[in-house]
Amino acid sequence: MQVESYAISDLGRVRSRNEDAFLKDDEAKLYIVADGMGGHVGGDMASRMAVDNIRKSVIESLKKMNPSAGNTSTGMEIEARLINALKLANDQIYLESVENPEYRGMGTTTTAILIYRNQATIAHVGDSRAYLLRNGAIRQITEDHSWVNEQVKAGFITSEEARNHRLKNVITRSLGHEKDVRVDIVRLDLKVGDMYLICSDGLSNMVTDSEIQESVIKNPLKEALESLLSLANDRGGFDNITAVLVVVTGN
Repeated sequence: MQVESYAISDLGRVRSRNEDAFLKDDEAKLYIVADGMGGHVGGDMASRMAVDNIRKSVIESLKKMNPSAGNTSTGMEIEARLINALKLANDQIYLESVENPEYRGMGTTTTAILIYRNQATIAHVGDSRAYLLRNGAIRQITEDHSWVNEQVKAGFITSEEARNHRLKNVITRSLGHEKDVRVDIVRLDLKVGDMYLICSDGLSNMVTDSEIQESVIKNPLKEALESLLSLANDRGGFDNITAVLVVVTGN
């Protein structure tokens, strides 16, 4: 499949450091957004380590892929290799935090999309989101690993209450925070015209799904992301804002 992409990252209006990191690699068709945490230099370190280690692992894995494998076996292999890439990144971040007191407790959300042949495989840890826009409709294809999302699923609070909850930034899963991590995985068949958006919560907390939908459908990739970035900043820009937008342009 042929794709086009655009990425954007911004400090926001409140934070003094940008602890987000991203990858936009059209050659490998690999796209990542990571939102670091840990204070001082820890967040920067964790998100960058996640992106760098996942990229290295995935590219090495792609070189070993069997091009004659069928769609099913190839898809399962891609899933396994992408999960392994996130787990290896988790190992490296966790080890760094154990060995260096200044990085103690650091971690990062990570959402990665790998497009291979006619499928998109999404690996996910944390609350940085992936959306699919298809035929004019938008759908969140990752589940937030957050305390408020668990409360919504349990029926204790509503989605609207979760959006404005004071604990909405408390995540329940991240790379590097613990020795082991569980990685969510989703695999979808591609259609020409599909658009995939991955973003940190600095964007998704400040704009609605319908606003994302309208901006992406009406504008070219660059203008769509710049419009959403401006909207998030106009509403306070309380966190770093990072997004990668990918469109499937042809077979």
